[in-house]
Parts: sequence; C-alpha cells; structure tokens
Amino acid sequence: MVQELAYSIHLGSDKNRSKVAKKVAKGNGSSTTSFSNNAIQNAQQLSKVNKHNLRDYDHKTDDIQVVYGTNDLFKDVQNLYQKEFLQAQLEYDNKQTRVDRKIGDYFNHISKDSKHDLACELIIELGDMDFWNDKTMDYKKQMTEVYKDQIYKLMEVVPDFKVANAVVHYDETSPHMHLVGIPVKDGYKNGMKKQVAKSKIFTKESLKTLQDKMRAYCIEKFNEVFVQNATLKKKQKGRNKDIHVNEMDGYRELKKEQEKNAKKLKEANNKSDKLNYKTEEINNILDNLKPSTFNKNNKQISNEDVEKIKNYAKEVEDITRSIKGVNNLNVIIDNIEQNYKDLVNDRDRLYYSNNEKDTTIANLKEEIEFKNKKINKLELALDKVKTELSKFKDFWRRLIKRFQIKIMDEKFEDIPEEKRNYTIVAEDLERSGIFDDNDAEIVKNPRRKILTKDELAEIQAKKGKNKNDYNLN
Repeated sequence: MVQELAYSIHLGSDKNRSKVAKKVAKGNGSSTTSFSNNAIQNAQQLSKVNKHNLRDYDHKTDDIQVVYGTNDLFKDVQNLYQKEFLQAQLEYDNKQTRVDRKIGDYFNHISKDSKHDLACELIIELGDMDFWNDKTMDYKKQMTEVYKDQIYKLMEVVPDFKVANAVVHYDETSPHMHLVGIPVKDGYKNGMKKQVAKSKIFTKESLKTLQDKMRAYCIEKFNEVFVQNATLKKKQKGRNKDIHVNEMDGYRELKKEQEKNAKKLKEANNKSDKLNYKTEEINNILDNLKPSTFNKNNKQISNEDVEKIKNYAKEVEDITRSIKGVNNLNVIIDNIEQNYKDLVNDRDRLYYSNNEKDTTIANLKEEIEFKNKKINKLELALDKVKTELSKFKDFWRRLIKRFQIKIMDEKFEDIPEEKRNYTIVAEDLERSGIFDDNDAEIVKNPRRKILTKDELAEIQAKKGKNKNDYNLN
C-alpha cells in the first residue's frame, strides 16, 4: 500500500492587521481583537522565537538540530540585517540634511516600526502524528536531510527571502523545521533603496506557488532519503498549515505555567513545614499555661504569648490560602490539558474520517468516469451499427424494388416463362430462405409499391406525409 503523507508550510502572520480584524476592533470597547499573532514584529518577539526554537528556556537541545545559521538566532538575524541593508542605509543617511531623518541602525528602526515585521518564520512539517508515532528517533532524524533540502529549494523558489536560521525539532510528536529569515526587496525609489518587504514578496498568489513547489520537492527528497514511494495527501482547502505545530506551541506555554505553579507549590510546602514547627511551639505555650490565682479552672497567658498565637493564626490563614490557590491552578491546568488532548483526538478522528470519505468519493468518481467512457464508446459503436443498418435496409429496398421491376417487365413481354431469369432467381431466393414470404410477395405483386430512402424523403418533403403511409418493406 502506498503511504500518503500530509505536508504543511505555515508563514507566521498577524491577523489583527487584516481588514476584517480592524473592522472588528472598531466595534470592541477595547479597540482590539483576539485574533492570532504569530508574526515576528520586533526584537522582543524575535527573542521569544530564539528561546523557543533553540530551547533556551530549558536548555534541552539533545533532540533539536540547527541546520542553518548558529545557536544564536537573534544574532543571525542582526548579522543578516547588516549584510543586506547596511550599504543602502548608509547611502540614504548620507543624503539626509536633518539628523532626525537619518535611520542609523535599520534593525532597530524596523523593530520600532509597527507597519513592518522584523523577520518572518516559516514552519515546515511532513507527516502527521499517526505517521511518526511508532517511528524510532534514528528513523526520524533522517528527516534532517529532507529539511536541509527544503531550505535550499526555498531559496530557489523565493530568492528574495534571505534565510538567517533554521532548526529541526525532534522533541515533539512530528519532526518539523522552524526557519527564520528576512524578505528583502531592492529598487525602491522612496526611502532606502533596499528594504524589508514581506507584503510584496509573500502574496496570496506567491504563497500558493510556494506551497505547490515545496510540497513536490519535499516528497521527492523524502522518497530519495527513506527509499520509499510515498505520495502526498491532498491539500486542505483554504489552509497552508498543519494544526499540530501551533497547537503544541500553546500547549508548551501552558506546561511552562504549570511548572511555575509547581514551584509555587514547593514554596508553599516549605512554608507549611515552618508552620508545623511553630505549631509545636504554640502547643508548648498552651501546655505550660499556669492556673489563675482567682480560678484554678482558668489559666494565665502573657501578652507576648497572645501576640505569638495571633501571628500564628494569621500565618496559617495566609499559607492555607496560598496552598489552595496553587492546588486550584494545578487542577485547572490538568483539566485544560485533558480537554486539549480530547480535542486533538476528536480533531484527528474527524480528519481521518474525512480523508476516508474523500478517498471513497475519489474512487467512485474514477469508477463513474471509467463507466462513462465505456458508455461513450458503446454509444459510438451503436451509432455506427445504426448507420450501417440504415445503409443495408436502403440497399435491401433497392434490391427488392429492382427484382419487382424486372419481374413485372417480364410479365408484359413476350418471353417464355421458363426463360424469365429474374423470376427464376426470385423463386430460387425464396426457396433458399433468403427471401421471406413478405419479400417474395412484394417481388411478385406489382401493386406493392417499394420506395427507397431517398424517394421517401423526397415525397415527405413535397407532401409532408408520414413515412408510415408507405411500405418500407
């Protein structure tokens, strides 16, 4: 069975900048929307991407592999800015007479510009969770060669997109590559001659072309590296990305929050241990209380001990509240995690159910198309048979008519009956079964008028009579 693999290539973008988002924002009291934003718009966001892609937040780098650039994505982008824009920036600044119009550091200039993205990130993934789930790490890591090839193919397809850094992640469900670069456009008449130009390079049309070409290159390289004959699953309408990557990013953020809360819980437990120590101290105070001189059933306590008990009660209340808060957060996060897994499972079931239906429909369409072609061939053959039959019928009418004319002529000529050749032939054909009784009767009866197809058409054209008014054999 031929293996079918899903392919996704996703370009990070800010949906809040779309016309729809701006319209929604105007209607909201906060003048904002909740649309997703996974674009790299400034240095702060680039720093977050650096931490995520290179696992700087937990330093777990065993199962990631840098395939382009260095272990400092942020610095790679800065260096690429210098390489691509420094000359254009210096030329522009030298023409300015006012200091406030000079750009200086173009990297910082774009980082502060809300109209442009500082860099772009592409996430490329081949194969989904079900495909990679039972594969070994050694098997997965063969994807390094496939994704390296994707980098250089991307440079061919979009030469104006300059790659700064690329890293492959093997520590998640499916191996995928994060690729960060800068879209560069040359030849501007206003401003710097060379500028960042995401919207000019990545258009709706160019992204479609990019996806189509990169899909083909990826499966070709995969089959070469893994020595297989796999094919690609059909693209999903209106999408150029796979859900897994973005969802897992959010999931990891959730897990980081859970780790923070675990630390808080640890601190709360430490406080609880201290509280236990103070509880023993309070118990000693209570045990050592002396009876009152006025009433032996009552005991005396100093003001100092009263303050200790009050502080103790306050600390108990504070620590209890902290522990409850952290535990509640953990319960909420655990619920979210379970709900997330359930949603992913439901989504996957729906996805593969739809795939099965699509396959069934495609097979039915192929079968219908095959049968339609067969029907068309049969119809052509039937038309040919009808044409030949019509010709034969016309020939037979002409033949019968010819016999009728000749036999009728013989009857009026002074020829001995035994020498009438047409009559002899007609009788022979009747005896041989070639002429049936109707044919023989027509031949011998001059009153039965026989019309050929051409004669019938001519009469119908002149008199408008139905062809059933005439004997056609």
